[in-house]
Amino acid sequence: MSNTSATLQDVASVDDFLNAAATETVPLFEYLEFQFLREYDVFAPSKRGRTRVHQPPALFCGFLHCYYKDIYGTRPVARELQHGLVWYYCGLDKPPSRDTVDRFLTDLEHVIDDIFNRLIEQAAARGLLDSTYSIDSTHIEAIQYNDAASWNYDPTAEEYYYGFGCTIVSTGSKIPIAAEFTQAKQADKETAMRVTRDALAVETPIWMLGDSAYDILDWHDHLLAAGVVPIAPYNPRNTDDPKNIEYRVEDRIEEHSEDVQLKQSILDETYNNRTGVERTNDAVKDCGLGHVRARGRVHARTEVFLALCLRLVIAITNYERGNEPGCEML
Repeated sequence: MSNTSATLQDVASVDDFLNAAATETVPLFEYLEFQFLREYDVFAPSKRGRTRVHQPPALFCGFLHCYYKDIYGTRPVARELQHGLVWYYCGLDKPPSRDTVDRFLTDLEHVIDDIFNRLIEQAAARGLLDSTYSIDSTHIEAIQYNDAASWNYDPTAEEYYYGFGCTIVSTGSKIPIAAEFTQAKQADKETAMRVTRDALAVETPIWMLGDSAYDILDWHDHLLAAGVVPIAPYNPRNTDDPKNIEYRVEDRIEEHSEDVQLKQSILDETYNNRTGVERTNDAVKDCGLGHVRARGRVHARTEVFLALCLRLVIAITNYERGNEPGCEML
C-alpha cells in the first residue's frame, strides 16, 4: 500500500527519503482519537503494580503505521518501530521491544472487535455509509506454520489455498461495517445471519446484496422483517420444481406484504452495485487482510481485524482531508 517509491522521486537525499517514509502515515493519527484504548481492563497495570512503559494508543498507532507500510508480523513491526521518527510520530516515548509488541497484540485480541465497532461509529457519524449494504466472503492465506489454518477450496479462483476466510458487509466508499473471521472462505448460515445482524445494528439500509450463496430463506425473511430488501440470485438447488424467478426476494416478498411489488429492472440495477463489496475486500487486503503472518487462529483473527480497522481509518482520514474516502491511500 505504501507510496514511498513515488515519494523517492520528490526528495533530494536518502535522509530526506527516510524522513518522508517515516512521516507518510502521520495523517492517520490526526483526525481520530485513540485514547479510549486506555479504558479497557486488559491494558490496565498488572496486579503487582507494574505499569506499561508504552501506552496502548501509541502502540495501536504503531501497528496502523506498519500495516499501511506493508509490514506484518511482530518481529518486522518491532524492527520498524526502532526507527526514531517512526516511534516518535506514533506517540511512543521510546522504541518498544518485540516482547512488548507481541504482548500488545495478545492483549488486543480481547478488545479488537470493540475497537472496530467504535471506528464504524466514527465513519457513520461522518455520513460515510449509504443505503445499500453488500455481503461477501473472501479467502485469507496463512503461513504454512499456522497449524490452526486448513486447506480450503476457493470456488471463485477454482483452486485450493491454505488459510482461513472472512465474511464482510460493506457499504459506501469501501467501508466495512461488519465482519467475521471463519475457518474457510464459504460462510455457513449462522455466520451469515450473525454478520447481517451486526450490520443492521449500525444502521438500517434499504437494500442488502449477496451472491447466490446467500439464497437462504432465513436470511431473506430476517431482512424483510427488518424493512430491508435482500437481493440475492435464486439458486434452484435441491429442487425438482424450480421457480420462475431471478431473485429469491421475488418469492419471499409475498410472504411479508401483499401490496409490495418489485420491478425486475430495479432489482437488476441495484444488484449490479454488489461489485462494491469485492472492491472493499481488495482494499482491506491491501491493508493487511491478505498478509496474515500470525500463528494460531486467535492471533490471525486479530491481524484480520487490524486490517479492517486500518481501512476505516484511511477512509475517515481521506474524508477529513477533503479527499475521496474510497481512495486506498492517503
